Amino acid sequence: MSIVLKRIYEEKEKTSGYRVLIDRVWPRGISKEKAQLDDWAKVLSPSSELRKWFNHDPDKFQEFEEKYKKELNNSNTAKDKKMELKEIAQENLVILFYGAKDKQHNHATLLKEWLVNGK
Repeated sequence: MSIVLKRIYEEKEKTSGYRVLIDRVWPRGISKEKAQLDDWAKVLSPSSELRKWFNHDPDKFQEFEEKYKKELNNSNTAKDKKMELKEIAQENLVILFYGAKDKQHNHATLLKEWLVNGK
């Protein structure tokens, strides 16, 4: 299974694969033509309330992780999307695009772990 993370603002040339935006909000300054996405999986992003509470504060990351994974595990639509992406990843590279500046303390790292390891 091939699932990778990529910050949407850092892509210089289009990477081949199944391209999925995993943010709830469209990234500023990125056109839909430039993004060339196959899917926009809002269902896999944190709720607006959780996203606003976290506000990319590294000190809140551990608690954010618990709350975000609870949201994912309690959502049947998120679980369905998980199965869909895992199936696609059996034969294609799945690229999860996100916009956060902090490459360690963001939902994308947690989502990839949840998709790949089920945790």
